[in-house]
Amino acid sequence: MASVELQNIRKTYGALDVIHDISLSVSDGEFIALVGPSGCGKSTLLRMIAGLEEITGGDVFIGGDIVNALTPRERNIAMVFQSYALYPHMTVAQNMGFNLKLSGEPKPVIEQRVAEAARMLDLTALLERKPAQLSGGQRQRVAMGRAVVRNPSVFLFDEPLSNLDAKLRVQMRAEIKTLHNKVQTTSIYVTHDQIEAMTLADRIVVLNQGRIEQHGTPLELYRSPANLFVAGFIGSPAMNVLEGVVEADGGGPSVRLKDGTLLRIMPERRVSPGQSVTIGLRPENLTPSEGGSPISGTILLVEPTGAQTHVLLDVAGQQVTAVVDGDLPVRQGALLTVGVNPDQVYVFDRQSGIAL
Repeated sequence: MASVELQNIRKTYGALDVIHDISLSVSDGEFIALVGPSGCGKSTLLRMIAGLEEITGGDVFIGGDIVNALTPRERNIAMVFQSYALYPHMTVAQNMGFNLKLSGEPKPVIEQRVAEAARMLDLTALLERKPAQLSGGQRQRVAMGRAVVRNPSVFLFDEPLSNLDAKLRVQMRAEIKTLHNKVQTTSIYVTHDQIEAMTLADRIVVLNQGRIEQHGTPLELYRSPANLFVAGFIGSPAMNVLEGVVEADGGGPSVRLKDGTLLRIMPERRVSPGQSVTIGLRPENLTPSEGGSPISGTILLVEPTGAQTHVLLDVAGQQVTAVVDGDLPVRQGALLTVGVNPDQVYVFDRQSGIAL
């Protein structure tokens, strides 16, 4: 195992800047998720750590040593890709042990490590099968097993679950988490799926256009987003965003929405009367109740999901999603009033998007 440190990493393709001066420290044994929209640079950053992409500027440290000039093999990392990249003519056991064979490891050592990894990933009964005889989830486990047998200092995952169906993704998330708990190897995981990131990672790094917007634990990013971008990216369904103007009265600061609705906000918000702001409301915090500031809207769409129902409201021409109890009787075209407490109203500067 080893720590990973990025110091002022940059990547350019000609005149195009892709990664802008990123610095990040990953502790020994930590599981980090890099998230962000397509094209934000997360896979490029991972490939630079792996040595598959040349670094334009800055340094990558693994285990305290600069590895900029080292090949991927010399960095002692193992990478699990979106595609399984298994050799179709080899058995599961041969695929898992192939890199060890190339490294000149003795056959008994290879067999021992393959057997250990197979037990860890529940692949023992599949060792003599070929990839064509495996399901998608089994192939991904084999790809993970091939990485495990090398006893790497760092695991790098590049969207490994994106080719799987929804049910398999949930299963494989649990298996990756279990694997990390067993081996405790430093892991860096790239995904565009924020649910994956929140369920797997010790810490999430949110990237946007080649820059780090915020990093922290999943709950830190969910409860205290630094700006509108992070607030909108973390959380499912996505945070509702509305515009308003700050007002003050004897009861403390409030935000007046376009339809006249007045929402109380916490006194510690850094706002002043007359200030134009953007507020964020999480759908799961908008519940039919007597408490908090009321918001009313016409129901545009009802999406039952079982225990909960997602309701899309028209609030003064703006669409607002609320998550309500699945037993609540709601219907399209009806009026629904939901309440939101002051401590659940996020406030952002209208121009910069910075949290206030």
